Amino acid sequence: MGATRSGEDDARDRDEEGRARSARPRDGLGRPLPYGTAGVERQPEGVVRRPQDSVAEAQALLDAGKPFHAHEVFEDAWKSGPREERGLWRGLAQLAVGLTHAARGNLTGGPRLLGRGAAAVEEWAHATGRWRPYGMDLAALAGWARRLAAEVEASGAAVDAGAVAPKLH
Repeated sequence: MGATRSGEDDARDRDEEGRARSARPRDGLGRPLPYGTAGVERQPEGVVRRPQDSVAEAQALLDAGKPFHAHEVFEDAWKSGPREERGLWRGLAQLAVGLTHAARGNLTGGPRLLGRGAAAVEEWAHATGRWRPYGMDLAALAGWARRLAAEVEASGAAVDAGAVAPKLH
């Protein structure tokens, strides 16, 4: 454990480089659980995958009701992929985080992030002319996000992430 700027003990877990990394177990929606509780295995960070493998792995996680974990797969693609695709992967990560928040019952943040993600993937598709990268239908995905955002706002209720997960292909 390190010290904070004020000199007090810093109880946060740290990696080898001193960055904060929580070792707390998490549930399927990425929420931290108490230490010692059995949680869902976390996605490894910094994995470099082929784009089609990122899409397949994220889809499996979305289908399993784990959008937080799918977000981590998209984030790896965003950070390791070609610069010209960063907007695509960032938008997909926002969609997954939006679904995560909608499933957690964040009835303001969920719809807002779903809208941002939809706008981001559409903006990327308009700029590149690629509406079906790696077999994904970005127009359909943006439509799904906007419909889900409207449903969450209208119902005022959390969603079942696995039941409402998008089909990326």
